Amino acid sequence: MSEDLYEDELDVSFPAGPRHPMAARFRGYLPVVVDVETGGFNAATDALLEIAATTVAMDEQGFLYPDHTHFFRIEPFEGANIEQAALEFTGIKLDHPLRMAVTEEHALTEIFRGLRKSIKANGCKRAILVGHNSSFDLGFLNAAVLRTGIKRNPFHPFSSFDTATLAGLAYGQTVLAKACQAAGIEFDGREAHSARYDTEKTAELFCGIVNRWKEMGGWMEDYD
Repeated sequence: MSEDLYEDELDVSFPAGPRHPMAARFRGYLPVVVDVETGGFNAATDALLEIAATTVAMDEQGFLYPDHTHFFRIEPFEGANIEQAALEFTGIKLDHPLRMAVTEEHALTEIFRGLRKSIKANGCKRAILVGHNSSFDLGFLNAAVLRTGIKRNPFHPFSSFDTATLAGLAYGQTVLAKACQAAGIEFDGREAHSARYDTEKTAELFCGIVNRWKEMGGWMEDYD
């Protein structure tokens, strides 16, 4: 994938002086939790139907918490494949009068605009995607960026944090609902497979795991 699809200006060196705690925690990357709902498993051919992105913030004690969620329902791109099984799994009704879907370009432009503000506010240089089975979400995000020709993508093009892996380590669970249950996070199966709901629950899970690691002494604020 061409490097000119990613925003070079985000990879600048940090200014002299103390770094923002969030930038120090993840080597200059701002974790942003993303979930997509799609028309299948092939990012190149199957429709992107929903996308949500939740930013993560840090309190004065260095603990993470979910901050703001951006959410859009997406119009399938021209020629997109949509499997009926995928619609039945997610419960998405493409012809619902209240769906109010927008184009991929509109959704990504608005999400990226908000993320760049969060990146700057946290002294970071780029966002890094957090997802439950993150390669799936990153693959669909990158495919949509390529289709739309958007050149100011704040996300790292291939690195990500996978909460399925993290939850497997922390709780011995890799399914989102079961991992949340093990972490003491309320999870309503009736709301699952909505991009907004799954993103916000994944954000809670990610923050909980990172915070638990901090409480156990696994990360100290003065690390560089």
